[in-house]
Amino acid sequence: MSSAQSDHHQVQRVATFSELINTKFQGEINAICWSRSLVGDFKEIVTQLELKDNVTEVLIEDLLALQLSEHGHQARQIILNDIQRLTDLGALPCLNLLKNYHRDEELDFISTDVYSYHVDRSPIETDTFLCTYHGAASEILPNDQVEQKVLIPEIREKLKKLHQGSEAEFETFLVDNFFDLHYQPKADAQPINLGVGQLWRLAVDHPTQQVLGCVHRAPNEKPGEYRLLLIC
Repeated sequence: MSSAQSDHHQVQRVATFSELINTKFQGEINAICWSRSLVGDFKEIVTQLELKDNVTEVLIEDLLALQLSEHGHQARQIILNDIQRLTDLGALPCLNLLKNYHRDEELDFISTDVYSYHVDRSPIETDTFLCTYHGAASEILPNDQVEQKVLIPEIREKLKKLHQGSEAEFETFLVDNFFDLHYQPKADAQPINLGVGQLWRLAVDHPTQQVLGCVHRAPNEKPGEYRLLLIC
């Protein structure tokens, strides 16, 4: 299902970067998308970059060192422009070449890795920006289509056994271990794929946030294909 077909009333689409950063989250809207069709050969960039770890940070000098065709050059310029725009905002954009993220397999009944639907939390006012240039794209879910995992009775009971402390300290234990940030899709949940080339701004749970944090997750990578992702 394409993102256009499955858009929910939590998503607002805009036509410029200026609108992306200046549109306020309000009501149910907690995901704003700068919809754009990118020209250029991003696969050429991915093919030339060297994967050093499963998640490799790509520096600007790494991009500039690539010998690219005209289409590859166009793609590189788009990435550099996005990095510059976000840096000018005061953000710290990070370009990653991804084979896969670490998976949290410690507990069989709850995971806290990025493949699990979760909300980002920050002690200061901030937003999450992300754009997938190549490979599988992230997904979001409407807040009314998820259930907080720590409120699901069987998961909560197992967490209490794991905690083995007082009831008063249990909520702190959930927060300290990030269990409270993770969500389970309801049976009829309709994930929204964020697509390739779109620049997204997602609401983060922070002290002055007026809307619910945006529930999202990293996709399962396609076999043999690396992702190129800008995130901050």
